[in-house]
Order: sequence, then structure tokens, then C-alpha cells
Amino acid sequence: MEMKKINSGRLRAIGYDARTRILQIQLDDGSTLQYGSIGEDTWRRFSSSGAAWSFYRDNIEEEFAAKRVSGSAPAGKNPLDDLFRKS
Repeated sequence: MEMKKINSGRLRAIGYDARTRILQIQLDDGSTLQYGSIGEDTWRRFSSSGAAWSFYRDNIEEEFAAKRVSGSAPAGKNPLDDLFRKS
């Protein structure tokens, strides 16, 4: 998947595979998350947004389940727990 470098909030790179409908994002801590079932319209709006971090938080992070594909998370811990300060 080709990644597009971006510097918006915690986002550092974003990419999309139209065939599998998978969105991949890389955060400033080096972790990479994938989101499935992302439509091309959502990708187009996200990748062209002037406020990509806000778009991500409002339309992707809260609406779709994430799968961590790189970065370290302790076993049994949800990768998003740190974002919401859960223990």
C-alpha cells in the first residue's frame, strides 16, 4: 500500500487500498493502525481534507474498529486504550 506523508495532529502518513477497502494510518509514535470497510468516498474526503486529524477523529476513529499492525502494545491491551487513558 502506498503511503502519503502527512503532518496533521498525530498523523504522519496515510494510505488506502481500494481493492480491500483498508485504510492505514501511521501515528507520530511510529505505530500503524488499519481500518477495514472504508469506502472510497471516505478516503477521498480524508486524504484531501485541510484538517485531516479532525476528520480522522470525527469520521474514522469513532466509527470504525482499528487493528494495530505495527508498534508495541502489551498483550491483551486494546491499542486504543492509550488514546482514551484507560488502564
